[in-house]
Amino acid sequence: MGCHARARGAAAALGVLGLLCAVLGTVMIVMLPSLIKQQVLKNVRIDPSSLSFNMWKEIPVPFYLSVYFFNVLNPDGVLRGQKPQVEERGPYVYREFRHKSNITFNNNDTVSFLEYRSYQFQPAKSRGSESDYVVIPNIMVLGAAMMVENRPMSLKLIMTMAFSTLGQRAFMNRTVAEIMWGYDDPLVNLINKYFPGMFPFKGKFGLFAELNNSDSGLFTVFTGVKNFSRIHLVDKWNGLSKVNFWHSDQCNMINGTSGQMWAPFMTPESPLEFYSPEACRSMRLIYKEPGIFQGIPTYRFVAPKTLFANGSDYPPNEGFCPCMESGIQNVSTCRFSAPLFLSHPHFYNADPVLAEAVTGLHPNPEEHSLFLDIHPVTGIPMNCSVKLQLNLYIKAVKGIGQTGSIEPVVLPLLWFGESGAMEGETLRTFYTQLVLMPKVLHYAQYVLLGLGCALLLIPVVRARRAGWLGAGASGRTPCAVRPEPASLRGAGPAPPHLCTPLAAALPVLEGLGPSLGGVQVGFES
Repeated sequence: MGCHARARGAAAALGVLGLLCAVLGTVMIVMLPSLIKQQVLKNVRIDPSSLSFNMWKEIPVPFYLSVYFFNVLNPDGVLRGQKPQVEERGPYVYREFRHKSNITFNNNDTVSFLEYRSYQFQPAKSRGSESDYVVIPNIMVLGAAMMVENRPMSLKLIMTMAFSTLGQRAFMNRTVAEIMWGYDDPLVNLINKYFPGMFPFKGKFGLFAELNNSDSGLFTVFTGVKNFSRIHLVDKWNGLSKVNFWHSDQCNMINGTSGQMWAPFMTPESPLEFYSPEACRSMRLIYKEPGIFQGIPTYRFVAPKTLFANGSDYPPNEGFCPCMESGIQNVSTCRFSAPLFLSHPHFYNADPVLAEAVTGLHPNPEEHSLFLDIHPVTGIPMNCSVKLQLNLYIKAVKGIGQTGSIEPVVLPLLWFGESGAMEGETLRTFYTQLVLMPKVLHYAQYVLLGLGCALLLIPVVRARRAGWLGAGASGRTPCAVRPEPASLRGAGPAPPHLCTPLAAALPVLEGLGPSLGGVQVGFES
């Protein structure tokens, strides 16, 4: 009887344990999604107590700026009206360092900050050195010529004489370092002396001179602490809720984030918008496809064909005009009125006539399209590559002798790509806390539920077996009674009848096996 009591107690204990596991698994299935959502919301907002705050403040992802120059092979021929011929040189790669300062939390659920950037040349990653010489259009001369095209002839002749006196020509041969970070130009000094405020820079002139060791403007963004629906969205830039570079309210709007983080729980229909101070406008990317980056699920967003479309092809862009061919955007209004245009590299996604007008351009999506891979649950970028091209519209201007007989053409100067991918300890921590642990908890809830159901079967099976044996004792013989040997009759107490419990339980166990097996198979699947 003691053995039967212990067996009943063990079966009852297993049943209680199974019930607890089943209840816990059910509770996890119901509650876990909301708990994970609460933790994500808590840790992606801009708050010193959130896990992502330090990542937001000091971006741990190594960013690189890769610059490709278009070396003009026939500058004298272009002056005679020939088709420009260019060759791509580079990349010249720079490590980009970013850090935020002047972080100020405001009373309206926003935070203001300045983000400083600096660049260091990376010879090992570059194809060439900063001392390489490149022939490119002289932006100061050709840009100034376009700016005075409709001015009096007397002014043009004075400019021609000034250019000649200062030794200025339509094309210049300078080093990569000079083009990037600046060179002493007597023309710049002369203009700053007699026309102060015309250029936003003093002294040296370089295409990236204003970006190195400088900030991108004062951003004020929503923290998401009080109102999560506006998390990371830009409230103001340099104190402005909209810019005044363009000719329509829609084009002047500051939409989206500052380009570093987005709202969590994204869907393919979620917009990916950000304001770019370099482009003087907001940009909107569209969803392309899901993907996996280092084991982390991502959504890939790319630029639509309408990003730089002209107003004829895409009416909402009419405010960015005056426009030329579709696929390039006029940025002269925010670049000291110089005839500068933005596009994708090699005029990818632009009107084919632009690439056909210059020999040496070969647009293709693999090398020249931009993309951002975002972790949809947190809205944090995992891998990104933003590529843009800077172009100069040049042509012969009557009265400016330096422009010769240049045929009108949008000539590419350079294209650059800013790229960054999460790696190292940051990637491992992100994967463990935001991918691996939720995945483990997701499977654990079903494991507990399956284990609980399996354990609950044990007392049920035992109760059925006990009831079956009891029925045998009441007259339905469960096993044969072996007769007593004649040699033992009368020789003392008779041994008990050998009605083995195991033999009686075999049919039950044979039925139980497939049942438990079915539970195990269902659990594994």
